[in-house]
Amino acid sequence: MKNKITYCLWFDPKTLGAEEAAKFYTGVFKNSKMTGITRNSIDTPSGKEGTVLTVGFNIEGQEFMGLNGGPEFKINPSISFFVHCKTEKEVVQLWEKLSENGTVLMPLDKYFFSKKYGWIQDKFGVSWQLILSEDKIKQVIVPSLLFVGKVYGKVKEAMKFYTSVFKDSGIGNVSPYGAGMDPEKKDSIAYAEFQLEKQWFSAMESAREHHFYFNEGLSFIVNCDTQKEIDGYWRKLSAVPEAEACGWLKDKYGVSWQIVPANISKLLQHKDSEKSKRVMKAIMKMKKLDMTSLENA
Repeated sequence: MKNKITYCLWFDPKTLGAEEAAKFYTGVFKNSKMTGITRNSIDTPSGKEGTVLTVGFNIEGQEFMGLNGGPEFKINPSISFFVHCKTEKEVVQLWEKLSENGTVLMPLDKYFFSKKYGWIQDKFGVSWQLILSEDKIKQVIVPSLLFVGKVYGKVKEAMKFYTSVFKDSGIGNVSPYGAGMDPEKKDSIAYAEFQLEKQWFSAMESAREHHFYFNEGLSFIVNCDTQKEIDGYWRKLSAVPEAEACGWLKDKYGVSWQIVPANISKLLQHKDSEKSKRVMKAIMKMKKLDMTSLENA
């Protein structure tokens, strides 16, 4: 069954593209597989007709999509992925593979919250928080949102907002920093978890200086079955009109979402190439996607 929410990673095919990334990740993680490729049916800012547009892959039951978007946006650590491991050996093995030509954000070591933990940004720019989990693992791969700068202190508010937008949602463990953690405010959030559409997410906030913020480099795709769904998510989530394009929007915290028909890949890869071209041309003209117009195309 397809996840309601897919994690979209933005790549520049002229450096390290989506196809290369998908092959790398499915080689790193044991329970993983490639799930499909879509190609540009017309010339677009992403690439020439016939070139790879997206590559789907699955890691531990979580669906990812690599997008060859070009040089405009770069993935940064504002959204990372926790990888919950059962053994120290697993943590170390993943660290060794993901650290190849990567950047260490927190060294692999023992911390008060875990006997084995490390935060690495891999060669594609994607950040992974590898952690030994001694409790029952609810979900192996969990995206983590880091609230900094203007959105520092808004984790609790954001979790209430997101869980009001999506079904099958709720807030789990919430751990504040407490006193004596300068420069953090004692009631700010060191770690929290919440669930959207039965998928787990986590959130943290930091008052320290950071040179990155939420951007289009890592977005969340919401797969919709009806136009009513698309309209509802669009109305509730979109907060930056100038960011609306081709099904993309940005919420009030700066997080990017793609609100799309669940069958969009099939529409873009129709066996009749002329139909695929018409669908792509229609998408390029839209802000919020219209399912009827796309199916008629």
